[in-house]
Amino acid sequence: MIDHLNYYLRLWRLRDPEPVAHSPRGDVYTAYQNTEKVVLKLLTPIGVEDEADGVVALRYFDGHGAVRLLAHDDRAHLLEYAGDEELAQMVVRGDDLAAAAVIAEVLNKLHRPQPEALIPQLRTLPERFHSLFNTAAQDEAAGKESIYVRGARVARQLLANPQDECVLHGDIQHHNIRLHPVRGWLAYDPKGLYGERLYDAANTLCNPATARDRVLSEERLLQVSQVLADKMGVPVGRLRAFGFAYACLSASWPDKPEGSDIKHWFLTVARNTERHVDLSA
Repeated sequence: MIDHLNYYLRLWRLRDPEPVAHSPRGDVYTAYQNTEKVVLKLLTPIGVEDEADGVVALRYFDGHGAVRLLAHDDRAHLLEYAGDEELAQMVVRGDDLAAAAVIAEVLNKLHRPQPEALIPQLRTLPERFHSLFNTAAQDEAAGKESIYVRGARVARQLLANPQDECVLHGDIQHHNIRLHPVRGWLAYDPKGLYGERLYDAANTLCNPATARDRVLSEERLLQVSQVLADKMGVPVGRLRAFGFAYACLSASWPDKPEGSDIKHWFLTVARNTERHVDLSA
């Protein structure tokens, strides 16, 4: 990996690398290109596959509401540094609704109409919901009217009548937005999806992980979803429907084992949200 790092330091004329994160997807460093602080991602084969659509999305966003993609190849990405302050810190300080307003503003920038731009080929929301649909089918076959069955039913209704489809970040939440000292709040680490824009608001209702008691509060869910809906100009009942479907989807993913805290987290959000789903708008 050191040889890998040195190769990209030379290729993109970087200096002073500092490790930031390590995962099965690869290693992340901060470094400097001339006087500008940047982020270097060195990808494993798993990371290459996972990050491919994210690169497509970043190219499409072109710096509007998201970090700029400065350079990339099949094994590494060079990115604008988003800043030191993570949006989750605002929630920890007690400014949860202000943070929700920031997320809405970021989404409005990411989802802005681009009539002249070609829509890239990205995974669609029906593909994204595959795990929930599978889990629901298993429960239905066993005669269970589970929350997964109800969540899949709502998801199918939403996906059958999509509104305001666009290129999506795919993983918008407080830990993926930072304050750039010049350009303001910027999203990073996109998944890259295509579908109704309200999907991108849904994960906000499940986060941040650093404010568990707040996130699992039904009152908080109603307040945050209302702020998002008002700032995005969308029906709050439909936004909550996406929140319900998304929380069920997240609980259904194979990396959320039965009895785990993280599965309980998403199922609690799902139960809080289900009571406020409204697909009439």
